[in-house]
This record gives sequence, C-alpha cells and structure tokens, in this order.
Amino acid sequence: MTQQSIRIAPSILSADFSRLGEEVRAIDAAGGDVFHIDIMDGHFVPNISFGPTIVQSIRNITAKPFDVHLMIAPVDPYIAAFARAGADGITVHAEAGPHLHRSIQAIKAEGKRAGVAINPATPVSAIEHVIDGVDLVLVMSVNPGFGGQSFIPVALEKLRQARALIGGRPIDLEVDGGVDPDNAHEIAAAGANLLVAGSSVFAGNDPATYADRIAALRTAATTLKA
Repeated sequence: MTQQSIRIAPSILSADFSRLGEEVRAIDAAGGDVFHIDIMDGHFVPNISFGPTIVQSIRNITAKPFDVHLMIAPVDPYIAAFARAGADGITVHAEAGPHLHRSIQAIKAEGKRAGVAINPATPVSAIEHVIDGVDLVLVMSVNPGFGGQSFIPVALEKLRQARALIGGRPIDLEVDGGVDPDNAHEIAAAGANLLVAGSSVFAGNDPATYADRIAALRTAATTLKA
C-alpha cells in the first residue's frame, strides 16, 4: 500500500480559549486537515484540559474531522460521551487501562474510528495484538500533559517500527509532540502521515499566521531533501 498523503492536525490545546470558536474557524480556513483535541484528566497526565461539552460547542463550526485524544484513566466510561459530542475518531492510550481490546471495541460500537496511543517509554510491541482492530496508531513524541515540549528523537525509530507493524493495513500513523518544520521531513520519512502540531501553528495566536505555518509544515514533510 502506498503511504497515505501527509495531513496536518492542529492541536486546539494551543488555541486561545477566550475565542475558541474564532480559532477553529481560522484553522479551518488556513488549511488544517484535522482538528486534534487533547483531553487530559490531571490523573493519567499532570494537567486538566476540558470535557465533552467544549467539544460539542465547536462541532458545528467546522466539517473537518475531530481527532479526540483521550489522555484519561479510566477511559471506558467517557468514550460514549465524546462520541456523542462529535468525535470522528477517538484514541485511547495503551497504558490507560488493563483491557485495551475492550476500549477499542467500545469506540467501534459508537461507530467511530478507533486509535491507540503509546507514550515515549512504551514499546511498539505493546500494541501488536490490537493492530487489526484500529484505524490509527499514535506515537507520542513527548511525554503527554503539556504543550510546547521538545521532540524526543527516539520517536523516529518508534515510528519506523510502527509503520512496519502497520504494513499494508489502511491505518493512519500519527505523531504528537514537538512537531515543527525542522523535523517534519524526518518524521514523515519515518512513516508518519498525520502530524499533530500545537505551538508550531498556534504560537502567538495570530490567525493571520496560521495558513503559512500549516503550509510550512506540509512543505517540510513532503519535500525531498538532498
């Protein structure tokens, strides 16, 4: 299978929440392909973001897909609420609970795309027994919980391993954390086709800059280097 085309998923965790609706409209107009929505509980990760009500409040603003990343534990009790709020895909962490197959089945039961994420210290082998049940694999390239962190280089090797595990399956390979134009080419070359970008798109929260920043990421990821 030919690798899927590169898509950019701006992370609204870096948006200006005092004007969240305007930020969503601006990213939509600027060419973002997917909205990445980080849900954090202050337990599984050391921060709290927001719940399904916020997701629902912006759902009608854009037709672009909502990629909801649940960094919460336990996760199963909240899958249905985020599905109802408008998620197109829901990603759960391999580390968040003892029954990963059950969590994936719960997402599928809601009619949503199912994703599985692994933290920087978790090996790709942790997901090999669920790979046939998912639509997306997310390799975290920072320790989750905060925006603005630096990319952890070992994630490149994990991306290559994950791409090999995916093989010919029609599964997106996503990377989240510290993605910018300086490393986007290496990330794409390692096999990722869905690039989450927070600070590298939203820094300064000036909508006039978003289109150029998204384009810069896309160009860096897709341009061959000498």
